Amino acid sequence: MAEGRVRKKAEQAGGAEALIATTRRLAEDGGTLGARALLSINQPDGFDCPGCAWPEPQDASRLEFCENGAKAVSFEATNKRTTPAFFSEHTVSELREWSDRALEAEGRLTHPVRYDASVDRYVPVSWDDAFAAIGQQLDSLEDPNEAVFYTSGRTSNEAAFLYQLLGRTLGTNNFPDCSNMCHESSGVGLTESLGIGKGTVTLEDFDHADLILVVGQNPGTNHPRMLTELQAARARGASIVSMNPLREAALVAFAHPKNPLEMLPGGATPIASHHLQVQVGGDFAALTGLAKVLLEREAASPGSVIDRAFVEKHTEGFAAYADALEAATWEEIERESGLAQSELAAVADLYARSERVIACWAMGLTQQPHAVATIQQVVNLLLLRGNVGKPGAGACPVRGHSNVQGDRTMGIDHDPKPAFLDGLARHFDLEPPRAPGLDTVGTIEALQAGRVRFFCAMGGNFVAATPDTPLVAAALQKSDLNVFVATKLNRTHLAVGGEAFLLPCLGRTELDLQGDAPQAVTVEDSMSMVHASQGRNLPASSALRSEPAIVAGIAAATPRLAAIDWKFLAGDYARVRDAIAAVLPGLFHDFNERIEAPGGFYLGNSARDRLWSTAAGKAAFVAAPIPDQSLPEGQLRLMTLRSHDQFNTTVYSDDDRYRGIFGTRKVLFLSATDLAARGLGDGDLLDIRSHAADGLERQVEGFRAVVYDIPPGCVAGYFPELNPLVAAGSFAHRSRTPTSKLVPVTIERHQGSL
Repeated sequence: MAEGRVRKKAEQAGGAEALIATTRRLAEDGGTLGARALLSINQPDGFDCPGCAWPEPQDASRLEFCENGAKAVSFEATNKRTTPAFFSEHTVSELREWSDRALEAEGRLTHPVRYDASVDRYVPVSWDDAFAAIGQQLDSLEDPNEAVFYTSGRTSNEAAFLYQLLGRTLGTNNFPDCSNMCHESSGVGLTESLGIGKGTVTLEDFDHADLILVVGQNPGTNHPRMLTELQAARARGASIVSMNPLREAALVAFAHPKNPLEMLPGGATPIASHHLQVQVGGDFAALTGLAKVLLEREAASPGSVIDRAFVEKHTEGFAAYADALEAATWEEIERESGLAQSELAAVADLYARSERVIACWAMGLTQQPHAVATIQQVVNLLLLRGNVGKPGAGACPVRGHSNVQGDRTMGIDHDPKPAFLDGLARHFDLEPPRAPGLDTVGTIEALQAGRVRFFCAMGGNFVAATPDTPLVAAALQKSDLNVFVATKLNRTHLAVGGEAFLLPCLGRTELDLQGDAPQAVTVEDSMSMVHASQGRNLPASSALRSEPAIVAGIAAATPRLAAIDWKFLAGDYARVRDAIAAVLPGLFHDFNERIEAPGGFYLGNSARDRLWSTAAGKAAFVAAPIPDQSLPEGQLRLMTLRSHDQFNTTVYSDDDRYRGIFGTRKVLFLSATDLAARGLGDGDLLDIRSHAADGLERQVEGFRAVVYDIPPGCVAGYFPELNPLVAAGSFAHRSRTPTSKLVPVTIERHQGSL
């Protein structure tokens, strides 16, 4: 392990260091394309940021990007290239020894290549030959369910729609995607409670909220543009509460890098007024405590806290929920949450005084064993005071990758809605499969069992993003043919199977010409706004093809898919949008006309309108007991997280300045109490072992202990380095999302040398 260094963690986000870090990233990527592209990012006639899915403001004059968005653009617009010559110099076996960061740092892929097992190298191949070989393999499948189509959240609506159409015309619903690993729990929980699996707020609601709850989310690293809204809310007098095991810098204070006055000492805006440092996995108990206080206050003064009119008219299940709150004891609430009754009571009273409340959350909640119930407990809390379906209030799951929500709307779903399939059948005169297909966990199981003959990844880094990294890499090798559509080389592309093709595609920042006509794609943000995105940079290579063109090329080369004119569809993306409008007329009528409006258009949200698409026609209070998540003596609760210089599995550097870590990612954050109890000290090297129900031994070695402000009994470290500790068979109830936010581990002093 690199020695690295630790310094005092930051007490604010943004500031001059954000400008310095952005400038350094642009310089390291070796070109001016990234800097020029920033003038077009998130602009009405420009391209959507390839980073997170936080929405853009409707003010078109506002230059809107954050430090991490600038890094994502620069990383894509680099002048570094991974050419066929690179692959001739390095075997796949050799590249497997490289770090993830070193692989991606080689730059943009320039030409299609195929894996040649005889020389253990990727070698050049023409597009036509690649498509023909892939089409022949698809056509030879005895069962369409031997094929799996994985999707990254960066994929545009148009590419995603064509991709799912290819799979369903073939006859499978095997569409695992990154949603399975992040906000699947949100979709399941919200659909049961509110009748729709999306958030109910818009960006404008943040201008009117009295209180914003930020639960299990670190916006400073994962959704930095959200800090602009939090800063404005706090400045006008709104309260912000953070519930997180770590006291993250961005929720302490924020200095906007575009405001010179905030660059001065003391110029940062305080963000959270309350920091509830819940123990890892204790959010359900903490939310139960908040609601229990509200019911106690209501009992003492009837009509003063609960919105009885809303509850009676718009909800069901309140009585059972109230009984569950009464049955919960303060002893178990404090034990399971790690918080004192007085801490929870103070925030509950703040909630009771606030007329309009937004609750935000991210993967801190969705990747727990009881994630669905925890998210429903967030909704329960909102329903108690009618905080759904009114301005300045609502549920706000904050999605990660830029079009992960749009891909699901486009049918990238292993269990698609019947109405969507009916639309496909009607418009394309086909009978799509109706049985649920494989999600991410199911795909890993099927790969292990040898039931997958064809695996295609539309972007992403499946091996690094999924749990049980070594197991998944070995399982992917069992496939007959793996197809990877990507902009850069990553870990997944080295799991070549019997045969593999690596197909380079255009990035979000690049000009997309079909024929001689420039094309725009569309995306959907976290708040259901759909808008156009059109790249401006010249492509990194003249050999690159767009994602829609690659999907169409594969489909057109597959004889059993010949009923659809794929090349005609992909020749003009307006035709794809017309097909989307025909399949989903209620949401996408006049699609091509509506994206001409600055900022695009809003898809709408039934729960926001207090129309409940549930079985009972009402929003549902969902009652559940507090889960007992106690661990055997000596075990600790591990949560994985990202560094500030990282986006998903892409690591820009080994630094995390907000947490004071420089030059290494092999660290484990622990409390001084837990270190002392084990006879260990700050800076010691540790081996970490996880404990899963399957009994398999999973261990990583040589991680440096870092004393940190984290609840005793809890530890944290970086994803994807700690993914080998997360068992693929450990997932959230009902959503099957991997439980990366509650991994039982033990630690011991590292005995070997590094």
